[in-house]
Amino acid sequence: MSIVFTLAFIGYMLLMITVGWWVSRQQKSGDDFLLAGRNVPLLLSLGTTVATMVGTGSSMGAVGFAYHNGWAGALYGLGGACGILLLAWIFAPVRRLQFTTMSEELSYYVDNNAYVKNIVAFIIYAASIGWLGAHIIGGGMYLSWLTGMDLQWAKLLIALSFAIYVIIGGYTAVIWTDSIQALILFIGFIAMAYFSVEYVDGWQAMMSAQPTENTSFLAFEKMGPLSAFSLALAVLVGVLATPSFRQRIYSGKNVNTIRKSFIYSGVLYLGFSIIPAIIGMSAYSINNELDNAAFAFPYIALNVMPLALGVLIIIAGISATLSSASSDAIAGVSVLLTDIYRLVVGQPPEQNKMILFSRLGLFFTIGTALLLAMKSNDIITYITKMIAILMSGMCVCGLLGRLWSQYNWYGAIATLFFGTVTAIIVSTNKPLHEYFGNPILPAILFSALAGITVTLLTSRLLKSYQVTDSQASIPSQRAAK
Repeated sequence: MSIVFTLAFIGYMLLMITVGWWVSRQQKSGDDFLLAGRNVPLLLSLGTTVATMVGTGSSMGAVGFAYHNGWAGALYGLGGACGILLLAWIFAPVRRLQFTTMSEELSYYVDNNAYVKNIVAFIIYAASIGWLGAHIIGGGMYLSWLTGMDLQWAKLLIALSFAIYVIIGGYTAVIWTDSIQALILFIGFIAMAYFSVEYVDGWQAMMSAQPTENTSFLAFEKMGPLSAFSLALAVLVGVLATPSFRQRIYSGKNVNTIRKSFIYSGVLYLGFSIIPAIIGMSAYSINNELDNAAFAFPYIALNVMPLALGVLIIIAGISATLSSASSDAIAGVSVLLTDIYRLVVGQPPEQNKMILFSRLGLFFTIGTALLLAMKSNDIITYITKMIAILMSGMCVCGLLGRLWSQYNWYGAIATLFFGTVTAIIVSTNKPLHEYFGNPILPAILFSALAGITVTLLTSRLLKSYQVTDSQASIPSQRAAK
């Protein structure tokens, strides 16, 4: 199986590289490379959105979570579906404003404030490197477990796999390969759920093998309603605040195309949400003594599936990692060249060199993530925790900016600051963390409260200052006359 999978994986990656090269031959500008010419049609927009949603966390991660927590594995899909539907409703119309990065968008809501733009740009870039490192480590562990390959070599192979076709083809390659990967993902996961239930002698046998609390509604008896809600909210916040989803908006053909693709994706993902839960519970029914629940997904593929389907499903699992990583790489480089480069150099890259700079930026960004992943898993763990901590403030900043016209840059900075501080306090306080399940809910509430309060206070102070200044200028005007 290891030899067959290794050969299949190499063949699959050669296909992805060929597709990436083929579809990107007509690229002439930075918009072509980073945003596919802002002309992505409905089917490709749908394909790349679905592939990014069914990524490492919400597929293999959800399977592992369901292994221990039963129906709670469906919370990933419920949170993600709600997030993408909110994107369709609230944020799809920003396509008309021709943004290139999420930092541009968030600063636009507060009068294009440079402080907000620069702070968010660095947050996004650090987050993108963190996500990439997490994908490299996760995919490397998965590949190493399947093939017996040394972990460091497996990490390098995963990084090279998506780096080559992204550097060659840019965002056009990402959306085409994502669409192919989305098809493989859906076929693979549905087949896996079916065969795994059949293997354990049917639905009733699978359910009877679970701990009683795991079979309650969304495993509320196991997790508690508050922890379950926090988990779904964390996934929802990730969709609303992760730059790779905004990239779909900025690159879409028009608002109608983007909105339809998001609605279709949300409905599909809602239906998909129970699939990882079924696979995880089936794995538990077969073997409830796995050392690491993260390997529940490949365990089913290797021990339950026919050889050809097993290889397809393992490729589907790797596809989840590759599609997530390629999208995060492009989002990170967009911010690096559009915002950070301009801040450091004082001007944007020359248009005729934009594709070259984008490729160099991808090489640097993926290389940095790979270096961190190679050197220490602890560094990546720290970075990914910081990503979760920073996402809550960015989510609230976007929502308040989009929905509240009075929101100002003072409030935006307060939102980002208090979201981070609250999340750090909750995540480092064991009783609070156990009570909420994760820091997302209090971070969202306090960052929103801080943003609203600071905006109202500063707006009043500014109005008072303007009135006082206007009155003080009256005597001088009279004296001049």
